Amino acid sequence: MLNADRGKPQALRDAAVDRGSLARGGGQSRWNVPRVLSSVLVAVTFVLLSFGALVTTYEAAMAVPDWPGTYGHNMFLFPLAEWLGGPWDLFLEHGHRLLGATAGLVAIALAVSAWLWPVGPRVRWLAVAAVVLVVVQGVLGGARVLLDDTTVAKVHACTGPLFFAVTVALAVLTRRPAGVDQPSAAFSLAATLPVAAYGQLVAGAQLRHLDPATTPPVFHALVGTHILIGLVVAALAYAIAAATWRSVNRAAHRWSAAAAGLVSAQLLLGGATWVAKYGLPSAVLPDAWRLSEAIVARSGSAAVIVTAHAILGMLILAVGVVVAIAAAGRGVTAADAKPGVRRTAAGLREALV
Repeated sequence: MLNADRGKPQALRDAAVDRGSLARGGGQSRWNVPRVLSSVLVAVTFVLLSFGALVTTYEAAMAVPDWPGTYGHNMFLFPLAEWLGGPWDLFLEHGHRLLGATAGLVAIALAVSAWLWPVGPRVRWLAVAAVVLVVVQGVLGGARVLLDDTTVAKVHACTGPLFFAVTVALAVLTRRPAGVDQPSAAFSLAATLPVAAYGQLVAGAQLRHLDPATTPPVFHALVGTHILIGLVVAALAYAIAAATWRSVNRAAHRWSAAAAGLVSAQLLLGGATWVAKYGLPSAVLPDAWRLSEAIVARSGSAAVIVTAHAILGMLILAVGVVVAIAAAGRGVTAADAKPGVRRTAAGLREALV
């Protein structure tokens, strides 16, 4: 048995060990605590990032000028009536902090459970990475307030989606896989999607936290970069959806189709966001690019459009992570594959040929 295992890829041997551990886990395997906590962490992080997007839209980051407390109170003991009945900016910023603290506590609990439950080394170290990222994100958020610095705000806006991507990967990988295969050419293509989606969010963060002193040439370059990466994300999403259209891996097919749909909606929201923030240009003229007004949503409807554009970008990143993992054959249950088919990556390779 040992000699037979030597010829297997490391991923297959790891998966066999993980499945064997789950089978021997008795009552412990019946309750997949890491799976539950990772799902909770994804939900909390999504709401956290949504609040963060609203904080940026309404420029509410300095609504609470001290940190880690809130107007001299312990963050967790700030009067509920003052928070819920106070100004909108205070509601957003304090809520953002409470959600960040909650995400940190859930991430720590997940990391502990990952070392107590037989989930495999990849999940365990990803859980540790999630704890490190959420701590770094919290420190960056505090530094942004204490220093009132736009550069720190940009970095803070870039690490948040990265933490979200890790939480999504944990939620997928804590499922009990039916089988594991080696990555194929399809995996290489699918793995590019979350990288490009993250790059798009980084570029968007530079525009969302634009310095008022930004010169028109720099603004043009930032907008051009944002649009270019957006087109790359769209091309990748559509290509992967086409490649997996008849794939035996139904999980990859479903999630790649979802990614293509989200990207289509994002393209429309991108145009609407431009109109909401900068107005509708009468022609393709330099005046249409002029930074004559502050970069801030002027109405409730505009705030919804601008914030939705940022949130949808994070959802595209999350779905991209799922597509990449599904294309690698990890975290795919038996219900996701057609009967009699085990080598999901091989099926993806056939779909591309």
